[in-house]
Amino acid sequence: MRSHRLPITSLALLSSTASAFYLPGVAPTTYEHGSIVPLNVNPLTPVASGNNYLRSLVSYDYYHPAFRFCRPEEGPKAVSESLGSILFGDRILTSPFELKMGVNESCKSVCEPKPEYNFDKPSALFTNQRIRQDYNFNMLIDGLPAGQLYVDPSNDNEFTMRGFPLGELDEEMKPALNNHIDFVIQYHEPAKGKFRVVGVIAQPYSRADTKRNADGSASCGAEHGNNKLYINEEGAQTEVTWTYGVYWTESKTAWATRWDTYFHVYDPKIHWFSLINSAIIVVFLCGMVAAILVRALKKDIARYNRLDSFNLDDLSGSGGEAEDGVQEDSGWKLVHGDVFRTPRNPLLLSVFLGNGAQLFVMTGCTIVFALLGFLSPSNRGSLGTVMILLYTILGFIGGYTSARVYKSFGGESWKRNIAMTPLFIPGIVFATFFLLNLFLWAKRSSGAVPFSTMLVILGIWFLISVPLSFAGSWVGFRHAPITPPVRVNQIPRQIPPSTTYLRPLPSMLLVGILPFGAIFVELFFIMDNIWFGKIYYMFGFLFLTYTIMIITCAAVSVLLVYFLLCSENYHWQWRSFCAAGASAGYVFAYAMLYWIRQLSFGSFTSGLLYLGYSLLLSFLCFILTGTIGFFSSWAFVQRIYGSIKID
Repeated sequence: MRSHRLPITSLALLSSTASAFYLPGVAPTTYEHGSIVPLNVNPLTPVASGNNYLRSLVSYDYYHPAFRFCRPEEGPKAVSESLGSILFGDRILTSPFELKMGVNESCKSVCEPKPEYNFDKPSALFTNQRIRQDYNFNMLIDGLPAGQLYVDPSNDNEFTMRGFPLGELDEEMKPALNNHIDFVIQYHEPAKGKFRVVGVIAQPYSRADTKRNADGSASCGAEHGNNKLYINEEGAQTEVTWTYGVYWTESKTAWATRWDTYFHVYDPKIHWFSLINSAIIVVFLCGMVAAILVRALKKDIARYNRLDSFNLDDLSGSGGEAEDGVQEDSGWKLVHGDVFRTPRNPLLLSVFLGNGAQLFVMTGCTIVFALLGFLSPSNRGSLGTVMILLYTILGFIGGYTSARVYKSFGGESWKRNIAMTPLFIPGIVFATFFLLNLFLWAKRSSGAVPFSTMLVILGIWFLISVPLSFAGSWVGFRHAPITPPVRVNQIPRQIPPSTTYLRPLPSMLLVGILPFGAIFVELFFIMDNIWFGKIYYMFGFLFLTYTIMIITCAAVSVLLVYFLLCSENYHWQWRSFCAAGASAGYVFAYAMLYWIRQLSFGSFTSGLLYLGYSLLLSFLCFILTGTIGFFSSWAFVQRIYGSIKID
């Protein structure tokens, strides 16, 4: 259900109260009456239209030549940003807007009209197309995004959505440009004469009769249906006068909780329903695993050990029948001489597992940091920065895990293992990201990561992550391999034909859907926040979902391996990895369904970007969940074969 936007007439009387708390990422800025409050601009981004479809993924710099917006007299200056902020598309620049704390301005001109600010045919076509695609202004006042106030019709809760429209379509679907903005800025007074910005609401208008007077003052025109500003796409240039108004209102909202109004969930019961549903799946799976371990395996191990304690020369016919019965009951002991045989392509599997362990720890640490409140939205890009730094530092864990696993597999190409672990998977990710970035460069999008930032990423990769991975590999190869509890036969045992559900593809489809079922609701909210520019903050739900996903991947992998071993199939290493990793296939299929239901791209570039990033996300999910499945299965196999006596 769509939310309703509050009219500007009610905004000046608005004063929100906050109940949530988080650890702020930056120190507050205190202003005195009349002091300058900075208003910076960020790229224009597309948002969901009236029918809830997103029509583009390409963002454009505020000072893109085709927009013809007013510039500062000395030119726009870049505001320092974090690495994560740059990667997520922020390009914050100064603006010619002048705001003074506590000083109301009903009508003020942004700049003096100049010929270079007039819209010619190419710029008019470009800007009108952006209006049709529902692009939004993104402005920051004291670091707080200017947005519009909405009301959730299901519970009447008020919340703020970042950004406000570049223009609007009239009844005839003709684009009108918003050239006047009213800012309603809420402030808090913690001490007498000291003020802090705690809320920013913006309401844009399209007014054709705005003008700048000879004395520098401005006339902002009137708001009525016949006063829309249309940019001429044919013939003469269109002159536009940019104006704004500023209204200051006092608020009881404290600075530490000023972001709370941006955090909103439509019907939070969905999250609880998802968690309960996932918890039921986990309880069911854990119950099945417990039944196998307690009932089947415990009895099997006891009978196997009792049989092995007999003197083979004294076995009677009944004893032989008992042994045959055991073999028919549980065939997993029959493959004890092959179950720890080196899998195919041990080098590739070990590289996957090393990077998967690195991803696993990085994801867990990031979620915990965010859950504790250290990744505040006021510190823009902190989430992306922490993820990159953690993945870089955890290169040691990736190298150690890969080397230790490869040595346990009996691998001999240790130099290739050391080199491939920090280069192969990150190389695929970086190459994909670089290729997608080329399309953004070609579109002159502000979302294109600058070449200098690419060099910084490469520097972090090769100067920090790669040496740490090498060090981890060196330590891993110096440690003793993980010794199997039983010896490996020289001649491989023949594997009998498998039943249909134990064949590779059917088993992957069956096993992969369960971890996906545990995360798909939270995945929807994450994708909604990524593609629609919302703020994701439900890290408590995410932590529980991540935990449930880990348990589900482990449980279903153990079940699959047990059934494989009972069918005398000892090729469990790749099967456990791919079966748990098959949940990534469902993630990608869900991304395609999300495309059909929520997105309506009008350009090849936007579709390619969405497809490329979806594939990249699914690939990393495959590595992560596959790693969880493999190590759970390895621990299971080590445990059960270490509990029986083998002559």
